[in-house]
Amino acid sequence: MTTPPLRRLTLPLSREDARSLKLGDVVLLDGDAVATVGMPTQKRMVAELAAGRDLPLPLRGGAFFHMGVSYEEAANGPGPLHYVNPTTSSRFDHLMPSLIRTLGLSATGGKGGLGRESVEAMREIGCVYFSFVGGASALLSQGVQAVTDCAWTDLIMQFRLNRIRLDGFGPVIVAIDAHGNSIYERLMTTARERMPDILQSLHPMTGNDETSR
Repeated sequence: MTTPPLRRLTLPLSREDARSLKLGDVVLLDGDAVATVGMPTQKRMVAELAAGRDLPLPLRGGAFFHMGVSYEEAANGPGPLHYVNPTTSSRFDHLMPSLIRTLGLSATGGKGGLGRESVEAMREIGCVYFSFVGGASALLSQGVQAVTDCAWTDLIMQFRLNRIRLDGFGPVIVAIDAHGNSIYERLMTTARERMPDILQSLHPMTGNDETSR
């Protein structure tokens, strides 16, 4: 039986495309996204937007990924790509609701998901979260055609705002959809429900059996 080809999406997503995606959908990504792993970077983004200033790279309605980007330095901008490597999104959870709403992001992504406040902001705006496979830098890097621009070069390379051109990036999973549903919340609920049984299996009741002590 032949496996059907994965759906390919072009970034930035339209609101219609974002809202058409279902939890658990596996897709490939084309188009443009901005990526960084820097906490100082995202704090600066929030501060710049709060002050009414535009970011140095256009990102309104766009895709913003929690992912390091490494490439050759060139005199006129980024050179050939070395690799990309996703980081844990939850580190930025306190900043993401503001960025999602202010920029009207249509997609974000990384590892480990985002919390309820971010999920609610995504539902309001019509934004999805793509989960990237950890430890799969080589595979993900194959889907990056080029680093087309960068900003805030006073920061180390991975902390800069880096614009990347994607061509078959992935596969990635829709782990938070634009309707307020989160795979991570479902997993946590299931884990909490199973925890008593798991603990019981690890520490069975021994009663008065002295030999089991």
